[in-house]
Amino acid sequence: MRPARSTCGLRILATAVACCLGLGAAVAQDGVAHERVTFLSLDGRTTLVASLMRPPGEERSRPALVLLHGCTGLQRDGRILPIYSSWARLFVDLGYVVLLVDSAGPRGFGQTCTESAARRTALADRPKDAYAALKYLLTRPFVRPDRVGVVGWSQGGATILRSIGTHSSGRPQGLAHDFRVGVAFYPGLCSDRLQSRPFVDVEPRSWTTAVPLLVLQGEADNWTPAAPCSAFIAQAKARGAPVEIKLYPGAYHVFDAPNLAPRKLPAYRMRNGAVPLAGTDHAARADVILRVPEFLRRYLQE
Repeated sequence: MRPARSTCGLRILATAVACCLGLGAAVAQDGVAHERVTFLSLDGRTTLVASLMRPPGEERSRPALVLLHGCTGLQRDGRILPIYSSWARLFVDLGYVVLLVDSAGPRGFGQTCTESAARRTALADRPKDAYAALKYLLTRPFVRPDRVGVVGWSQGGATILRSIGTHSSGRPQGLAHDFRVGVAFYPGLCSDRLQSRPFVDVEPRSWTTAVPLLVLQGEADNWTPAAPCSAFIAQAKARGAPVEIKLYPGAYHVFDAPNLAPRKLPAYRMRNGAVPLAGTDHAARADVILRVPEFLRRYLQE
């Protein structure tokens, strides 16, 4: 029976990948329940807005994913950015309940990349958003409480590092179920220094986690460079953390976006004066579209 189940899983994945690549998007969205929901961040003051997407079919408990956007925000002109909507559609096609959390809009931020007060607020509070989203999903009867993962991009990936670390700045006391697994695309804050005081409310120490984590990073990324993140993950792995990293030669920031021509982002010029580069790397994107679902499946669907 095992081989038949694996073949079926591969067939479902291939179909979902085709949809994510734009070869059947209308079919992928047909019948998917899409609901706007709100819940209170664990910061105690921000009412978060999120898009809840569910697979069609019978009402049963399913694994779920919390999706965390980067510093440029979740939406433009009321529409979810293609990088997030395409991944959400793929995950729903694979049987996941998906919760896309907007951490910027409810706080009145258009972006949190450059404006210092907004950036500080985002870095401090977004782990509390992540765990508020987890707690919300744990109350839903159609979610398996022990099978919830988290996926984040850039600042959203940095939020994952701060959330799932042993000395998390957002994890509440007495949580019945923690995140089962995490995936971080080109995360910021890959630094033991940035994972301790004064940046978070813990003493300086070496970052580690008990939550399995996959990091995906472009080697040509000049916004969240590969070398520091590779070293950070290697050090955590040497300490016994269940973490791994996949590097993509020549890939820029946002390499997994659908059909984003390589470009400079002068609006997000960095403190050192460098202008971030971003754009789709088709080879890297083709790899992550297969690698990420397989990694998640091991922890959420087996």
